[in-house]
Amino acid sequence: MIGLFIALLSGALMSVQGVFNTQVTKDSSIWVANAFVQLTALLVCLAAWLCTDRSSFGALLKVEPKYMLLGGVIGAFITYTVIRSMDMLGPARAVMLIVIAQLIVAYVIELLGWFGVEKQPLEWRKIIGMVVAIAGIIIFKWK
Repeated sequence: MIGLFIALLSGALMSVQGVFNTQVTKDSSIWVANAFVQLTALLVCLAAWLCTDRSSFGALLKVEPKYMLLGGVIGAFITYTVIRSMDMLGPARAVMLIVIAQLIVAYVIELLGWFGVEKQPLEWRKIIGMVVAIAGIIIFKWK
């Protein structure tokens, strides 16, 4: 139950953050806004680290495969693409497409067992669920 709440909170925070970042971009630039977002995220993470576990950053050297360390790089492009999509499509449409893309890519990762994720069998009910979600986007966009 707590996982469900955290996932819902994550989605809500992503939507609010996207709107905030889009507004900041209007008064600066997309890369300035993105850098500020990443910098403030770093400061919050460092403060949380100081208040909690204080484990060694040296543990990062043990991460295998090394490409798993690219999460921050991907995060910069996530921030960029969220800002651009919200600016071009509006928050509701952009978030719907973002969520559908996340769902499809996550399911492909599970199906193929990429990145160390346990491979899962194809389930038609999940495919039907994605089709229904895509239909929902089409209905939402329908004018």
